[in-house]
Amino acid sequence: MVALRPGAKTFGWWAKPPVEPRISLYIYNVTNADDFLSNGSKAIVDEVGPYVYSETWEKVNIVENDNGTLSYNLRKIYSFREDLSVGPEDDVVIVPNIPMLSATSQSKHAARFLRLAMASIMDILKIKPFVQVSVGQLLWGYEDPLLKLAKDVVPKEQKLPYEEFGLLYGKNGTSSDRVTVNTGVDDIRRYGIIDNFNGRTHLPHWTTDACNTLAGTDGSIFPPHIDHDRILHVYDKDLCRLLPLVFEKEVMTSNEVPGYRFTPPEWVFADVDSHPDNMCFCPAGKPSCSPNGLFNVSLCQYDSPIMLSFPHFYLADESLRTQVEGISPPMKEKHQFFFDVQPKMGTTLRVRARIQINLAVSQVFDIKQVANFPDIIFPILWFEEGIDNLPDEVTDLMRFAEQVPPKIRVALIVGLCALGVILLLLSTFCLIRNSHRQSTLHLEGSNYLATAQVDMNKKQNKDNQPARY
Repeated sequence: MVALRPGAKTFGWWAKPPVEPRISLYIYNVTNADDFLSNGSKAIVDEVGPYVYSETWEKVNIVENDNGTLSYNLRKIYSFREDLSVGPEDDVVIVPNIPMLSATSQSKHAARFLRLAMASIMDILKIKPFVQVSVGQLLWGYEDPLLKLAKDVVPKEQKLPYEEFGLLYGKNGTSSDRVTVNTGVDDIRRYGIIDNFNGRTHLPHWTTDACNTLAGTDGSIFPPHIDHDRILHVYDKDLCRLLPLVFEKEVMTSNEVPGYRFTPPEWVFADVDSHPDNMCFCPAGKPSCSPNGLFNVSLCQYDSPIMLSFPHFYLADESLRTQVEGISPPMKEKHQFFFDVQPKMGTTLRVRARIQINLAVSQVFDIKQVANFPDIIFPILWFEEGIDNLPDEVTDLMRFAEQVPPKIRVALIVGLCALGVILLLLSTFCLIRNSHRQSTLHLEGSNYLATAQVDMNKKQNKDNQPARY
């Protein structure tokens, strides 16, 4: 059985996966920021990347609970791989000022005097809609004057849990999030399924229990015995929801382990007109729904207007991609999100988790710094995270589970058939040999009788001859 049991080898693989995941990031560098703001020109971006980091994953502080679950914290360590990247972490890029544009967009429906006050503060602090930062700063954090100001003036209960801004800020290390998953010991159908996340069995954001459920896995394992009709579910805190995955096709890894490819259905980020079931992700009604191909995660990002999509707006409306210049048409091979899974064991074989981060900017005329910044979904970067192959030790076990038992059955059948043929031949040989021996004995017996009869006849003839005197 595949269940998670402390001390078992598979438990060790789950707790500290013997793999080296990588994350590759591609940043949309804005090349005409001044022209965009001053003359209303369409923004031009240049995709730069990849910037590659290797990762080590480990589940720490593992506690075995009485109800067939395990609780843990996840530790992720990122190490920059300049040898696999287009340049060093100190490469400079120009990107939208996410803290500033988040604040101005949120103020659109506030009182006018607040917007004017915000404009004055930004003047004093010399805050601009675009920032020039290094790749390392964009990812891991830099000091932002608005965040610094908020730290000093915002009430303690409303303060943000970070002092710098970075898209991966605070993620290099042990997460404070406490995850509890089912071991599958009591019910293998629950193997790896999240029981609760930080004590919650459901998310608090959406309008129905079905959309708030956490009943998925972290993506490393799934309940075994998967067929084509199964819908898999993956939960990641940054996705702000459970992500469904549906069967696409059968695949074979480079280690010759067969698997099934699962990918998000085309309707996963669809608008409500195309897929009405997505209405549950619109907490303020239809006006708050995302455009086709986008997912609004602002409720999980302190109300920052962050929109997720697939890279290059794959499966999204073409109009989103053409709002800026420089983004090539999406390609399924490069931009699709997928998991390759070994169906019998439920183990992930290969992953390409590809997501694009976008900022939904609202034009605010009362704030002069952004008065010319139009309503736009502005792409920031996209990334792919995952693994290419599992180590031989793991794939050998999978091949054994997948291929060896049928071979043994075939070999056993062939062996038994061969043994039957051999026994039949031996029996036939024995019968022939016995028949030959019996025939020989019979012939030898006949010869003996014939010889005895001749001897007796000779004796009788001798006795019947007249005596000679």
